[in-house]
Amino acid sequence: MPFVLLKYLRNAGFNMKKQACIFLDRDGVINFERGEHTYLIEDFKINDGLFEGLQKLQKKEFIFIVITNQSGIALKKYTHAQMEACHQKMIDEANKYNLKFEAIYFCPHHPTVSKCLCRKPDSLLLEKAIAKFNVDVNASWFIGDKQRDCDAAHKVGVKSILLPSNKNINEVLHLIL
Repeated sequence: MPFVLLKYLRNAGFNMKKQACIFLDRDGVINFERGEHTYLIEDFKINDGLFEGLQKLQKKEFIFIVITNQSGIALKKYTHAQMEACHQKMIDEANKYNLKFEAIYFCPHHPTVSKCLCRKPDSLLLEKAIAKFNVDVNASWFIGDKQRDCDAAHKVGVKSILLPSNKNINEVLHLIL
């Protein structure tokens, strides 16, 4: 690739280096899975050990991307704004640990209301993230609490870990580190 084009791509924010990524499901992995939709800030509780575990992964130069199904939007149980308020709380809490989520990809659809390709176990959200952030799928992992998370990961060649809902992420880090 000519030098001028490479320089332009870098200046435009394109990362030419492949990046190792930890993809994270939201409910049950990042925050407490209550057994019903979580959309109110007061119900959005970060799981024990999450940020300490992510700090260990960050030291190994992993980036973090959230991939989450948020079907309550299609079901009209909550709004985009309510979901985004929970995401902002998650971002603010991560910042306290000097952690950054590169992106949060969500599917607002539900199969009884609307068809899509982005709802896990489909892999469209992962495919978008992999392309945008130049993710090295061979060096990346998806940590999820449902089989659909693992299925989506396998469709794009990413290794997965099925973490029981609300468990401390540190219990599975030995599989990655």
